[in-house]
Amino acid sequence: MSSTGALSNAGRSSRIHRTHFITLFFLALFTPFAAGIMSFNPAIEEEELVVISSAREKDMGRKIHKQVLKQFNIPVDPLQQKRVEEIGRRLALGTDRRDIVYRFTVINHEKDEMYNAFAAPGGYIYIFDDLVEVMETDDNVAAVLAHEMGHVEARHSVKGMQANIGLTALMFVGAQMKSDRGTRASAGKAIGQLMAAYSRHDERQADELSVKYLRKAGFDPGGAVRSMEVLKRLRKKGPRWRYSVYKSHPYLSERISYLRKHIKGETDFDSYINLVTDDGF
Repeated sequence: MSSTGALSNAGRSSRIHRTHFITLFFLALFTPFAAGIMSFNPAIEEEELVVISSAREKDMGRKIHKQVLKQFNIPVDPLQQKRVEEIGRRLALGTDRRDIVYRFTVINHEKDEMYNAFAAPGGYIYIFDDLVEVMETDDNVAAVLAHEMGHVEARHSVKGMQANIGLTALMFVGAQMKSDRGTRASAGKAIGQLMAAYSRHDERQADELSVKYLRKAGFDPGGAVRSMEVLKRLRKKGPRWRYSVYKSHPYLSERISYLRKHIKGETDFDSYINLVTDDGF
């Protein structure tokens, strides 16, 4: 065998060993959390592959919550916070995941107007005070909260985290570190993941669940449509509309049309032309 061939084989052998090492590393990393890896999610009525356990999901949520409270202000209006909590508690009574205890927090951005809401793993729901004000009615506010709860129920953020194995691994390592520095790094990475937009499928699934939970709680499901119409009007106002990096809501016209069809069981022409088929057209 030539020296070149020997070196080539040695290189391949080295790469194989490195690949095996990396594979074994991740298997060892996830083994403590992999028991019962296939589980039934009652919200979406499907078996799903989830590496991150419910307990770990809640632990990540607690770390993210601490980070959110440091990054944003808590409004001084206790009546606004109480209103959101009461609406949220009504919705939570009809949700599917009984392992989740929901917590609702109104937050404020001191420099900019923020018309948004987002959810952290484990049942932490946040809504900016600017959005509460422009939504006006309880039905509309409930629709915003129910949509975010839909993401939690379907475990969208958790699935997004575990889909990126590098980030997931980092979060697991960070979550197990005892130092405050490690905890902050883990929470910071998790918030970074929440900044990414959900997929079209995730948004539609959360919209469907929001209608379900609105109905069960006795709210008008039409609030789901009206809340997005408010967001659409705000977006059209240009510079005044700050589209939050925490979670974009793409395809508002499509989502409004789909929700009208989902709620009423039929659609009109204006809604029909904004609907997108499964192949994207």
